Amino acid sequence: MTNSLKRIREIFEERWTKDGAGVRLNRIFGYPEIPNLDPFLLLDFFNSRDPKDYRKGFPWHPHRGIETVTYLMHGRIAHSDSLGNSGVIESGDCQWMTAGSGIIHQEMPQPSVHMLGFQLWINLPKANKMTPPTYRGLKRNQMPIVEKDFGQVRVLCGNYDGVDGIVYASYVKPIVLDIRLESDADFELIAAEGDTLIALLISGAGFFEENGQIQNRVGEAILFERENELLKIKAGPEGLRFILLSGKPLFEPIAWGGPVVMNTKEELDLAFEQIQNGTFV
Repeated sequence: MTNSLKRIREIFEERWTKDGAGVRLNRIFGYPEIPNLDPFLLLDFFNSRDPKDYRKGFPWHPHRGIETVTYLMHGRIAHSDSLGNSGVIESGDCQWMTAGSGIIHQEMPQPSVHMLGFQLWINLPKANKMTPPTYRGLKRNQMPIVEKDFGQVRVLCGNYDGVDGIVYASYVKPIVLDIRLESDADFELIAAEGDTLIALLISGAGFFEENGQIQNRVGEAILFERENELLKIKAGPEGLRFILLSGKPLFEPIAWGGPVVMNTKEELDLAFEQIQNGTFV
């Protein structure tokens, strides 16, 4: 039986904004796009060679009800949180934080030749919204790499070709892959039908749909239809690097207020009341 091909549903182009204390970033998607991206909530892309764009950083702020994934391809980000964790995310590292019942943290990018990476917010299921917060710092050399004829796949989370990433405790259990294709190479993947599937273009160019137009704008994200299973991507002559995200939708109500994402307005109001009176964590 032949698997039907995945088709492009939507392409998210550059949408520059400022967040934190004045960090300039490309907000690829966020609140206006839910629930089409379920279980993913927000995707911010950083790509700057000017420290003025990001040096003010993201001072202390709370989170509840979500997981945040920060993957840094180039640069340095100092961080600390209310659990007592602190350190620096270096080039190639990943920070996976489960905010759960509540955490307060800060992320302060350090001046570098090139700041390149992204932060992804993943919704937590209703049953796990108030799970104890946890933090995982994943180093570059801990992430398995699968070498293939077409190039290589770095497995941050989930499973690719029988190889597991090092993040196991994620409640949504998404797949997060960093994929590099050689010149004119072909990539194929059987994706779970019904899952949300997104490709984020990092460098190069490629065809993300059979007989489609070549996509070559760094920071664009391609959302595929949930129907069908077979994903086919072809690199252009200069090769292609992209991040592939896949996750099963939760189909649960969302009440979203800034850094807090719950299921009802009452839960959201309680979170902000606790932030105000100092009982959030």
